[in-house]
Order: sequence, then structure tokens, then C-alpha cells
Amino acid sequence: MPNLRPRPRRGAGRGARAAGRDELVSRSLQSAEHCLGAQDFGTAYAHYLLVLSLAPELKDDVKETFQYTLFRWAEELDALSRTQDLLGCYEQALELFPDDEVICNSMGEHLFRMGFRDEAAGYFRKAVKLNPDFSDAKENFYRVANWLVERWHFIMLNDTRRNTIYNAAIQKAVCLGSKNVLDIGAGTGILSMFAKKAGAHLVYACELSKTMYELACDVVAANEMEAGIKLLHMKSLDIEIPKHIPERVSLVVTETVDAGLFGEGIVESLIHAWEHLLLQPKTKGENGNCEKYGKVIPASAVIFGMAVECAEIRRHHRVGIKDIAGICLPTSVKFQSPAYSSVDAEETIEPYTTEKMSRVPGGYLALTECFEIMTVDFNNLQELKSLATKKPDKIGIPVIKEGILDAIVVWFVLQLDDEHSLSTSPSEETCWEQAVYPVHDLADYWIKPGDQVMMEVSCQDCYLRIQSISVFNSEHEMDVGKSFTKNKDLLPLGNEAELCSALANLQTSKPDAVEQTCVLESTEIALLNNIPYHEGFKMAMKKVLSSLGQAMDTQCQSNEMSCESGQNNSEQRVPEPLYVLDVSEGFSILPIIAGTLGQVKPYSSVEKDQHRMTLDLISEANHFPKETLEFWLRHVEDESAVLQRPKSDKLWSIIILDVIEPSGLLQQEIMEKAAISRCLLQSGGKILPQYTLMFGLLVESQTLVEESAVQGAERTLGFNIAPFINQFQVPIRVFLDLSSLPCIPLSKPVELLRLDLMTPYLNTSNREVKVCICKSGQVTAIPFWYHMYLDDEIRLDTSSEASHWKQAAVVLDNPIQVEMGDELVLNVQHHKSNVSITVKQ
Repeated sequence: MPNLRPRPRRGAGRGARAAGRDELVSRSLQSAEHCLGAQDFGTAYAHYLLVLSLAPELKDDVKETFQYTLFRWAEELDALSRTQDLLGCYEQALELFPDDEVICNSMGEHLFRMGFRDEAAGYFRKAVKLNPDFSDAKENFYRVANWLVERWHFIMLNDTRRNTIYNAAIQKAVCLGSKNVLDIGAGTGILSMFAKKAGAHLVYACELSKTMYELACDVVAANEMEAGIKLLHMKSLDIEIPKHIPERVSLVVTETVDAGLFGEGIVESLIHAWEHLLLQPKTKGENGNCEKYGKVIPASAVIFGMAVECAEIRRHHRVGIKDIAGICLPTSVKFQSPAYSSVDAEETIEPYTTEKMSRVPGGYLALTECFEIMTVDFNNLQELKSLATKKPDKIGIPVIKEGILDAIVVWFVLQLDDEHSLSTSPSEETCWEQAVYPVHDLADYWIKPGDQVMMEVSCQDCYLRIQSISVFNSEHEMDVGKSFTKNKDLLPLGNEAELCSALANLQTSKPDAVEQTCVLESTEIALLNNIPYHEGFKMAMKKVLSSLGQAMDTQCQSNEMSCESGQNNSEQRVPEPLYVLDVSEGFSILPIIAGTLGQVKPYSSVEKDQHRMTLDLISEANHFPKETLEFWLRHVEDESAVLQRPKSDKLWSIIILDVIEPSGLLQQEIMEKAAISRCLLQSGGKILPQYTLMFGLLVESQTLVEESAVQGAERTLGFNIAPFINQFQVPIRVFLDLSSLPCIPLSKPVELLRLDLMTPYLNTSNREVKVCICKSGQVTAIPFWYHMYLDDEIRLDTSSEASHWKQAAVVLDNPIQVEMGDELVLNVQHHKSNVSITVKQ
């Protein structure tokens, strides 16, 4: 029987549904706006999601308000550690606005803060592709690119000699029968491609970094080798047979070595490879097809060292002064750099730093001959296993030149096979830096011919460790004044009774003395050694405080004169102190210096307890009452609120801001901090520095070009790698030393930009600068540095010899040929904390 219920006309039903939808959308929009007014961002966000799902045509109308709501709600979720909800909100937002560069960039920022650098880089790259002029996204991508694809990849791929020698050794091994190959730490995949091109049947390549793995996939595909090279996104330690590779291989190739040889885990990975992934090695005298046996390239290594004097290393690793702008550093405080390697402490950090010794500012002086530290056979499993367990070797090296013992410099020769080798010596033209072990804990660092430098050498925690460095005099007795070591095993020379007597006479600190070891970054130690910096700030603070003090005295006198003559003034009011806030990054003694300048209440924003204890000890040693110095982060709820009033009714007299990073770039959000600071200054108060001038010059530098991008396919022996890795090239190189950078200046220095923290109307976001060419050549880069003006008379130069700051440079995509007398125009753009410099064509 047919349904007798009347059916509505189709158009009428659709109209009713549309009206109902429109009503719901309208009410949801009103609710969202109401929630925004009440700062209920979570509910507002939910309403906007409903609106956009029902009415996608409103996307353009509500886009900006939706973004604002999303960002504020994400901040709340982040503060509550609701990570999954935060990421879920961004995923929903990107489904609605997949091509929104602002949301992509914000998602990347959250991911980067959470430690997901690979994923963050993907969002930053997408934001830049969507809008190449989006400066925030570009700056974020440049910063993260340095983490993901470290600069040494470019330098090594440009090293034709290194590539040629590795290719020759791999080709020889494959031709001799090693047809199944595993590349450990594949990077861009260049060693895998060497093996495949040489005739390997099967090549497996493992890479842990997601970014580098994806990069290698693109490179291998572009070189039409994806059929013969199987890429694995994993650590070699996690590879299992037959789960990941079908059977054991006959050849492992790797370059998982750092400046200290062992720091990238080559020992651990090769022990695992020999036990689980490689065929058994060929024994001596045994003949037969190499395909039946296992081998490793590199086959072995010899590690060398040399004791040196180097002022640049010294100023970054030892505090060499006892008085800083009138502040005495007590003997109870012992400063150390992170590279210090203690015998007693269980170190988890790299026990060395690295330097390109051929380019170290001021050079270095060799105090000993080059000496052999250790050899290691990568084709000997038992030797590899014993490395981590055997006792440290004791080495004594004769001194050949008089000088200050600052460091042991280390390099190695990598023996790829019996025919091919690579040296990382500072005397070689190589892409490698050297490992530097700074010397600490000597009472006297001056050594002379006839002395011996003693040390212990071991391979612990997969690091080459050089410890217990001490000096013995020419009679082979311990020079008590030259070492504080407590390890008696280090005294193998001389008469035992004399050594016992020497140890008995060794001066020790008093039992009740408080000793504080303070570990500082090398840039923080260089800052403590920067005398002009502290003297300049002391003079500038003194001038500001003196001016404010005189104003206060005048006001007090005026108040006293206005008092009634019969009033009892026996109880004189204690004058209110002047408040100084130091929000420098890291360790700073400027608040203590400020405390010496009169009736001052200084506040420090140091975060680490170790640093606070050290500042307390320095204060006590300089006879300050303990309550003189305040640690401001104890008074605020979170670090982001560090710029506040000292009291509800008081303002700051001086606020010290860090304008320049040690790398040579502007500090992030410095202009925003300055804007807040200006609102918190009392009348006549100052931000220090008050303004900063940025300077630059045009140079020709092939070194900067090669360290910034891979130069074509010739250097990589014809393989197409450059276009893929150069996606991660960063136009700004940081941590440069202009004094030792190989370059030819083509112009004189010119002022590029003024950043005024006190009078922002003097700043410009975009300006053109004309530069006259004084020498013909090719402009490849624009190095830059800063003059920081604490006031109109006191200036700090970030390129000076004493500077703890490094410099930076913009590297041009394409060199520009210039002739003497030409004029180039630079376009300098300043947005927030980001500065871009381009050549106007």
C-alpha cells in the first residue's frame, strides 16, 4: 500500500534546513565573540570550529579572529601541558586552512619547543614556501635548519679530496669482492652511491635523523639508484637480520667520527656490527674471496696530540683576572668550562670543544712535538671491546718551547685501507676541525723546555678523554706548585719518599672554607674576561645613578625646607634605594658592580642555583650584606614576567638588556623587551645599552661560500646532491671571527642600521645604504657586527679583540662582480628581532 503521508517539496525542505543552519551559524558566531570578550578561548575555539564546518564560505571573514583564538587557546593548553589537545587543535585548524602560513609557522614553533625539530622544520619550510616574504617563518626555518642539517655537511661534501679518497677505498673493496654493503650513518647517501657505482650488488644505508633520511631518499632517487640502495630510517644498533636486512654484509662503510674520533658512537656501532651484521673477518695469512669475509672502512685510526699556547682558547676556558671593574673574585670560587673533564665526576657531556686551529684568532704556539695518543683497529672486535674497559694510559711529553699551557689539541689519521688515508691535522687543508682539551687546575701554567706535560688518556663513555693534566719539572719530580691533582698514580717518576713529602706540603684550603665550582659556557667565561665590557657598564651605570641621585637629593632638600620649623626631625628618613634590574642572558656580575655604586638595590635574573650561589659568594667576598643582591626570578611567577616593577609604587632606575647573542645575531624579541622596559623606567632612568648601530662591509670569501652551500656536482664526483641539501642552506653564517676569516674586503665598513631602545621613533624598518667599492672582485658575503652605545660616549664593539661576541655574515646566493669605484645599494630590513640584508640590483 503506498505511503499516504504528504511529502514536502524538495525546495521547501532545503530552504528550512538552510535557514536552520544559518541560525545556528549566527548564534555560534555571537557565542564565540562573547567567549572572546570573557577570555574563554577554549569555548570560543569550539564555536569557531562549528561555524567553519557548517559555513566554509565564511573562512575569509573569520580567518584573523580564528587565528587569534587558536593561538590564545594553544598558549593555555601549553601552560597546562595538554600537549595532545594542543596538537589536535592545530591539526583541526590546518584541515580548515591548509595553506595558512601563519598557522603553519605557529605549529612549528610549538613543535620546536617540545623538541620535535624534524617535524617543526617541515612546518617552517611549508610556511616559507607559502609566503617567501614571511620573515618570522624564514627566521624560524634558518634557526632549525642549523640543528637538522649541520653546517659540516656542506663543508665535507665540498671537500673533493675527502670524497675522492673515500670513493677510491670503497671502489677497491667492492672490486676485491665485498659486494654486500652497509652504510652506517648515511647522511646524504654519498658513500652508499660510491659503493653502488663501484658494482656492489646490495647496499643498505641506515640514518637516524628523519630529515637526513628523507634527504637521502631524494638524493638516491635523483641519481636513479633507488633500486640498488635500501634506505633504513633507524640506528644501526636496532638493525636485525633478517627483519631489516636479509643476511650479514661483507663491508661496512661509515664516517660516524667527530673531531675527537669517537664522539659519534663509532666504537659502539662497530661492536654491534661485528657481532650481528658483518661476516667474520679474514684472519692473517688467510686467502680467499673477500665476499666471504667482513671488513670495515675506515680500517683503523691513529690519534695524535700537541700541547699549545693559545690566547683565544685561554680566554674562553679560564677566568684570567681576579678583579673585574673593582669586584674581587674570591679564591673560593672556581670557574670551569663544560669541556673540563674531571677524574672523579661522571661526565655526560663532551669533554672537549672544537676549533679550526688554522683559523683561530691570534694563532697558536706548539709547546711540544706532535705525539701519538692512541691507535684503534676498527677491524678487531676484541680491541674495540677493550677500549671502554681498559685503564687509562699515562703519557709524558717533553716540552720544547717556553710558553703558557692552554690546551691539548687532538686530531687523527683515518686509515681507510692499507693504501688510502685522511688526516684531520691542523696543518692539512681539510674540512675537519680539531678537538681541543682546555687545561684547568694548574697553579702555574707557564712551562719551559725540560718540563714534561703529563696526562691520562682513555676512551670512556664513547669519548676520547684526556684527564689529569699536570706538569713535571726537568728533574722528574712533581712540581707541587703546578698541579692540584689528587691522583697518586700520576706520580710514577722520582723517589717515593720525595713524592710523599711533596704531597704532604701541598697546600689545601681550610676545612671550613666554602668552595664553589661554577660551570660556565665558554662565551660566559670570555665575558668575564672582557674588561672593557664591565668597565664600560660600570661607568655608564655610575653616570645614570649619579644623575638620579642628585635629582633625589634636590627633591629631599626641597621637602625638608617645606617642613614646618617646629617639627621634630630627629628621625631622619632613610632614602629609598635606586633599583637596577639585569636581564642579561646567562651568568652576569653586573648587578654586583651596580651594588658598589651607592644606595642601590640590584636585581639579577640568573636562573641556575649554582650561579646564584656563586654570586652570593662574590658578594660576601666584597663585603656586601647578603640581602643587597636580589634574584628577581624568585619574585616573579614565571620567567616571561621578568620585566615588572620592583615594587607596586616603584620603577626601575636602570634595566640592562642583552641585545646581541654570542653568535653575532640580535637577541630574539629584544625590541619587544625594550618596549616593556621603557614603561617601567622612572623619570631619568635608562635602558643599557641605549642604542646599537649595526655595521657591515662587502667581502669576497670563497670559504664562506663553501661553508654555506654545496657547489655543484663536480665536488661530489658527479653525484646530484647539491639541489637537495642546499634547500637547507642558511643565508646567514654565525659564530664567525672576522679577524681570522679568509676574505678580501671590497669596501670600507658602513653603518647599516640603528636600533634605539630608548627612543624608538629613531628606528626605521626599511632603509637603503649606498656602499662604495674600493677594490675590484666578487662580492660573496656581507659580514656584520655592532657598536653598542651605553650612552653617547661609552661604546662597546662586538668585533673587538676582547669581545666575547662573535660576528655573522649574510652569504649571497650569487656572487656579484664589482669594479673599484662602483656603488652597490643594500636594502636593510628590520622586523622585530630579524634583520635581512639584500643587494638591490
